[in-house]
Amino acid sequence: MRPPADGHDWLAIEDEEDNTTWMFDLTFLRSDFTCIYGNGCPSIDAEPDPTETLGCCTHGAHFVDDEDRESVAGYVALLTDTQWQHRRAAIDKGGPIKKKKNGDWVTRKVDGACIFLNRENFPGGGGCALHRAALEADQRPLDWKPDVCWQVPIHLDIHEDAYGHETVFVKAWNRRDWGPGGDDFHWWCIEEESAYVGPNSLYLTARDELVEMVGQSIYDRLSSQIDLRKSETPVAIS
Repeated sequence: MRPPADGHDWLAIEDEEDNTTWMFDLTFLRSDFTCIYGNGCPSIDAEPDPTETLGCCTHGAHFVDDEDRESVAGYVALLTDTQWQHRRAAIDKGGPIKKKKNGDWVTRKVDGACIFLNRENFPGGGGCALHRAALEADQRPLDWKPDVCWQVPIHLDIHEDAYGHETVFVKAWNRRDWGPGGDDFHWWCIEEESAYVGPNSLYLTARDELVEMVGQSIYDRLSSQIDLRKSETPVAIS
């Protein structure tokens, strides 16, 4: 498959061992995109969030599979009242995770946002309880949180041909990647200049997430190729 004709710079890395072609959107991965949660993020709801602390948590989290859900449930059992504002509410509701009528498993919502989202009036401050607890345990937040929560803003768009070969586009998580629901977002950070203010390129600041998605060896090859491009001197064409 060819990369989208979007004017972006794409890099192909072949992984013959796994029968996969990785297509990396270098334009996005080399950008200075960063999450601006609590620092100007108006959230994705119709009305801007004056506290800047709801972010993309207003719809809760959808679990990608049983392994994702069971992993989070294991870490939930470790949360304390001092780490999680809505722990008691979760107990009263029969747990923080529920199954929707269509069969999807999701996190419950409290007061218009994910049940794991601590609000600003919480003694420990606003933010994801799972994220906070992971940091306090000196562990990676991505190991504690639902997959979708740590994968954004990077999306894996997977295509398989008739012979089982996969082409995986590693790109920005656009509105269309959410399906029809993405059109309902009042604001989406990938589209906004205000989110491109990070201290370093995204492929560096999101190193752990990328390694989790594509594997260490592929990430190392990606990083090497980016470093090589930085060191290349343009050749003048007469």
